[in-house]
Amino acid sequence: MINLFPKRKQYALAHGLLCSFLFLVSATGWAQQTIDEDFSWVDYTGKGFQFSTPDDKFLLQIESRLQFRYAYPQDQDPITFEDFQDNQTHVFEVNRARLKIGGHAYKPWLKYYWEYDVVGGNLLDFRVMVEKWPFFKLKVGQWKTYFTRERVISSGKQQLVDRSIINRPFTVDRQQGVEFYGRIFPEKLFDLSYNISVLTGTGRGNSSNDDEHLMYVGRLQWNVFGRELGFTGSDLSITEKPEGIIAVAGVTNRSPYTRFSTSGGGQLVGFEDGVDSQYRVNQLLLETAFMYRGFSWQHESHYKEIQDRVLGQTTILEGSYFQAGYFLHQAWEAVPEPLEVAARYAWYTPEERIVDNLHKELGFGVNWFFAGHRNKLTAEVTWLELEGPTFPVTDEFRVRVQWDISF
Repeated sequence: MINLFPKRKQYALAHGLLCSFLFLVSATGWAQQTIDEDFSWVDYTGKGFQFSTPDDKFLLQIESRLQFRYAYPQDQDPITFEDFQDNQTHVFEVNRARLKIGGHAYKPWLKYYWEYDVVGGNLLDFRVMVEKWPFFKLKVGQWKTYFTRERVISSGKQQLVDRSIINRPFTVDRQQGVEFYGRIFPEKLFDLSYNISVLTGTGRGNSSNDDEHLMYVGRLQWNVFGRELGFTGSDLSITEKPEGIIAVAGVTNRSPYTRFSTSGGGQLVGFEDGVDSQYRVNQLLLETAFMYRGFSWQHESHYKEIQDRVLGQTTILEGSYFQAGYFLHQAWEAVPEPLEVAARYAWYTPEERIVDNLHKELGFGVNWFFAGHRNKLTAEVTWLELEGPTFPVTDEFRVRVQWDISF
């Protein structure tokens, strides 16, 4: 029999546990003394538990989030004809489990944030932000690239159970690099927000690119009413003044990949694993969003060009989604305030020059907010259809229920 904890290691383990216990006891006593002395250094906020020094030079926020999901007949969006023919199954899963830590250090404008995926065992985000001036800010590290609104919105602040079918082919997802961003002419007619990113272009977890060509991303957003619209999927605050945006964005990159996801770089259907610099990808985006008195709207239209520099072929993808939600209590007082209804329609074509080649999604959902996005229940029914040039039109109805809770 093998002893996994030899006696010396057992002593070390016991000593470590004892020290940890004594530290917790001491910290508890110190915390109580600190609170008694009116130093409000510990609090619970909308970003979890918050710890700060009395001089506010250092602040630490810790938050955990769990996402429980049921789906039938499957959870993932079907993308091929074979996916629609899979056996029907009931799915119960912990879809997401995240640990988030953020705050500031030395100065309130020197901020940091990192996020860990407990289910997948991946470090998703790690970044430092210099936000001293509203018109010019700097970010370094890894994060979800500010290209599309739907992808940037946290999975815990979405209006429906998950993102639309166009997220997979068009997202730029997480990358490492540097970003310059800010807001100019605030509360004026041309109130603008901008993001300019220079990235490795090889996906999450890759600190270098495959060649000398980096990924470049630009986004320009017009804050139509002179107010910035937050990255969230529901008008929980029941805004009294309208908030809306119109944004355009573009990205260019050369890499072995035709798509990106939380897992990193990958390939769209029909593309082989690439070599360095094989695929030149150019993308354009038009985006709108609006919120007013419980009503919310968001939309994206995409164009994506993939140049295969090895085979000498060019593929063009196009797609859009339209999504709206409303708190019915704003129109009928008999309806409970925490209830929101939402709907979405999305489509995309994997190759716009091929006739009868189309993916569609039509979804309806309801949200019940126990404590805003921090504790909510979502139920959704979705119709998915795939039309291809070499097989008959096939479709599927899907039901999903999700409980998302943060603490």
